[in-house]
Amino acid sequence: MADIISKELKDIIADPNTLKVLATVDKNGVPHVVFKGSFHVNEEGNLVFYEVLESAQSNKNLVHSIWFDKKVAINILSADKQSFEIVGKPLKSITAGREFEKTYIALRESKGDIDLAAIWIIEPEQIKNETFSVRVSEDEEKYPILKHLDRLFVQ
Repeated sequence: MADIISKELKDIIADPNTLKVLATVDKNGVPHVVFKGSFHVNEEGNLVFYEVLESAQSNKNLVHSIWFDKKVAINILSADKQSFEIVGKPLKSITAGREFEKTYIALRESKGDIDLAAIWIIEPEQIKNETFSVRVSEDEEKYPILKHLDRLFVQ
């Protein structure tokens, strides 16, 4: 798929003050939502994050997503409260090799005594601006008569 993440959104994702949340489901459909500060966009336009815990539920759920072609969602909340939902498909998990070793060494140098379980690559398929003001405008345009009665008769 083509790179669908805009330059503006790439900059927001790259900002360390941006909150990045990953939502997955397990094999029984139970949701699991976690903050993943390591999210970034690679040269191909895919989302990448580092899973540091071997036993992480998100790691297990992502493996299930790959096996059974399930989607995941990532929500991005910028420092100025812009919100974007990215729905995508996990493409691969890197658990060995040069890229893994290079990332593992860099993580330990920057974060200290931590492990690296996997480098996850997620292909974005859909992006929706979930910023409150944007959603309100969209709703008012799409559903102009869906208002509380007290809002219709304000003088």
